[in-house]
Amino acid sequence: MTGVREAIELPSLPADALRDLLGAEPAEMVEGVRPIKPPRVYRLELAGAPWRSVVLKRLEPAMAQRARLAAERWLPALGMGDRCARLLGVAAERSGDSIWHLYEDLGDETLALRPGPERVEATVDLVAELHTRAARHPVLPAARHQGGDRGVAYFITSVGDAIAALEGLHNAGIETPAAFAGVAARLLERLCGLLADAPRRAQVFEDAAGPDTLLHGDLWPINVFVDATPEGPHARLVDWDRVAVGPFSYDLSTLLYRLPAPERPRVLERYCGAVARAGWTLPAPTELSILFDTAEQARYANYLVWPALSLLQERAAWGFPELAEVERWFITLDSGMETKVL
Repeated sequence: MTGVREAIELPSLPADALRDLLGAEPAEMVEGVRPIKPPRVYRLELAGAPWRSVVLKRLEPAMAQRARLAAERWLPALGMGDRCARLLGVAAERSGDSIWHLYEDLGDETLALRPGPERVEATVDLVAELHTRAARHPVLPAARHQGGDRGVAYFITSVGDAIAALEGLHNAGIETPAAFAGVAARLLERLCGLLADAPRRAQVFEDAAGPDTLLHGDLWPINVFVDATPEGPHARLVDWDRVAVGPFSYDLSTLLYRLPAPERPRVLERYCGAVARAGWTLPAPTELSILFDTAEQARYANYLVWPALSLLQERAAWGFPELAEVERWFITLDSGMETKVL
């Protein structure tokens, strides 16, 4: 191998940026490159370095800043600096459009790949520790400024933005393929109903959401790694670029709804027990269900904005299929079959 650019196509990573990250010429250190999520994430196999392999990740500047602050400031301030992958280096493209992060490589065995009971329990304990340590902590103002809020205001804003995007799509008169006839109108009707329901949900948040805390913001099992140590399983979280501030329910609902339904009551019970040690008591099941549902509805509405805008601005061919997929998510949420917890 003569260099990274001959081995694999990394068109937006200039050689000088990779040199800055590695501290040496890439041709001298890089023995192999494996795509993980191209064109954003790669594993580099190295020779003559402190690490046998590292993970290279491309981020938008705002996301890169959040992830860096989480790794270098916020988590260490909570005494949890060892609960994320170490950030080994940062380099910017000359255009300023992207930032590249170099992380320690935690391997391939995510919680999604190996969701054994002990590994799930270690993950839940970590999430509970993060939430209880960060509540009312001085890191929250900076984290809120950088990452935003995921409370009821996020629900209202996301639903409102999705309504505006769909109304713009309707007013533009873009022809809908027959296979997706009516999907935009049905979504718009659904979202207007959600917006009308916002006061009821806001009252539940006021009464039962608890204190704001630091949120991972993207707590899918694929972002969890659990190592075996002499002290027991040790969980760590990656992909902190969506870190934010808000109620515990935003993170917890993400994790719960991405685990098999039969496991969810046990996971929720584990979380309840873990936060109880810090003096927390979770709300009643009815209120908890509303908090979880609001987080999911907000996520779907927020995602919906982008295919609608892509249709409006670019007539993107993938736009209507994505709208139909989001409608399927909403319908599944309505049924409760995929989101049953309590």
